[in-house]
Amino acid sequence: MAEAISSLISDTEAPLVRPRYVVIYSPGGKGRKRFPENCVTLHDTEAAARAAAHPEAGFHAAVASGPSRSSEGFRLFYLVRWLD
Repeated sequence: MAEAISSLISDTEAPLVRPRYVVIYSPGGKGRKRFPENCVTLHDTEAAARAAAHPEAGFHAAVASGPSRSSEGFRLFYLVRWLD
């Protein structure tokens, strides 16, 4: 059985790595699974994330875990699921 992504991600600088409602700027579509912090906007609720999304402009509502520090030193969010 597959493990939840939150159990695979650890970051000593961000101990609260958990799923969050976000809008991800991904003009190339929905093919990627991880996104740099500067492409992600946090929202308090699913409704707020959906309202802020503009898929035609590349802004997609999602649930993502993060931020977590990558091996390259970047802070990344990992896609859990798309909302739009």
